[in-house]
Amino acid sequence: MLVAAQLWQPFHEFVFMRRALIGGLVLACATAPLGVFLILRRMSLIGDAVAHGILPGAALGFWFAGLSLPALTVGGLGAGLGMAGLAAWITRRTGLREDASLAAIYPISLAAGVLILGLAGKRLDLLHLLFGSALAVDGPTLTGMLWVCGVSLVAMLLIYRPLLLDTLDPLFLRTVSRLGPVAHGVFLTLVVLNLVIGFQAIGALMVVGLMMLPAAASRFWSRRLPVLIAIAALLGSLSVWLGLLLSFYYSLPSGPAIVLVAGSLYLLSVVFGPVHGLLRRPPSLTSP
Repeated sequence: MLVAAQLWQPFHEFVFMRRALIGGLVLACATAPLGVFLILRRMSLIGDAVAHGILPGAALGFWFAGLSLPALTVGGLGAGLGMAGLAAWITRRTGLREDASLAAIYPISLAAGVLILGLAGKRLDLLHLLFGSALAVDGPTLTGMLWVCGVSLVAMLLIYRPLLLDTLDPLFLRTVSRLGPVAHGVFLTLVVLNLVIGFQAIGALMVVGLMMLPAAASRFWSRRLPVLIAIAALLGSLSVWLGLLLSFYYSLPSGPAIVLVAGSLYLLSVVFGPVHGLLRRPPSLTSP
């Protein structure tokens, strides 16, 4: 009985914990399909690259407007989309793979963001931008997260079929429709938008873990895409809940705590998952 009470007591007593929980849950549900499609499209590291890419824009927004959600969102969104567009332009002009272009650009973006914060004399706030804080989820931030996550889910429903076809058989999609590039562009925009709105609470670097770890873990539990998305959302929500509890009871940073829980769930899935899990794999055939 005492343990059950401890699982809910912080969210019942403290408003900031309730805001962090609600924001984290909707973010987990919104990023679940994005993470699953990133893995299916072999773009897993792009989320990490874009998360670094939004830092200069967020740093500029923070420099001029402080912890203003509109300024941070507009700055981060512009920087993230600019980085993704630059990488796509380099790929088209040079033939370099898109992941290689992003890997070359994101260290520049990260260094620029750190430099901007240093010039602004806000070095201590770099930890807030990189790793987040549950205390950062105030009323306007929570409202923004709800709007962004709602729009993301609706947009994913609208582009689901062309995005799926572009993922599994892009040649066939090109023969029957021209929606492939549109779906890809909308998809990348949603990735950047969720990374931007998520770093307020979880941090620019930690939100990638919430996007990718539950999606990777879900691959060990099913082969059906709708089930993968549902499992990823469930694991992400569980990570947010348990991570916030760890943060509250043990005075840990909320973002890293959430990602460590998500990482633990991923490792458990690797071992016990029924689809290619280590304990479920058939024994190898050996010659007598």
